[in-house]
Amino acid sequence: MLATARIHHVAIICSDYERSKKFYHELLGFEIIAEHYRAERQSYKLDLQVGACQIELFSFPDPPRRVTGPEACGLRHLAFEVDNVAEVLRFLRDNGVEAEDVRVDEYTGKRFTFFRDPDDLPLEIYESSVV
Repeated sequence: MLATARIHHVAIICSDYERSKKFYHELLGFEIIAEHYRAERQSYKLDLQVGACQIELFSFPDPPRRVTGPEACGLRHLAFEVDNVAEVLRFLRDNGVEAEDVRVDEYTGKRFTFFRDPDDLPLEIYESSVV
């Protein structure tokens, strides 16, 4: 058993560092904790604060493409809890981000929807309470 286990961070490798940095920091509003260029790896590492967790955004020269099938083995999606899904969805669409229509979780009754980051990584917004 992992006593007091909780998620500290999620690591994402992007194909275009500046584009992804703009998406996660400027558009989604995640605060930059630290940014480093690692010359020996030709790689950026950007640490972003997301509530009590963090996202580590990495760039590498020519990373292999992600398998995009919705039921492919591996990480299925990354979900962000928000106060109001409809409000965030409107913001995303107003800023040119394609997103699915809002659905309702059949088990919890909470609203959610999906959108994708610049590298097609599936992201979810999930409502913390029904508004």
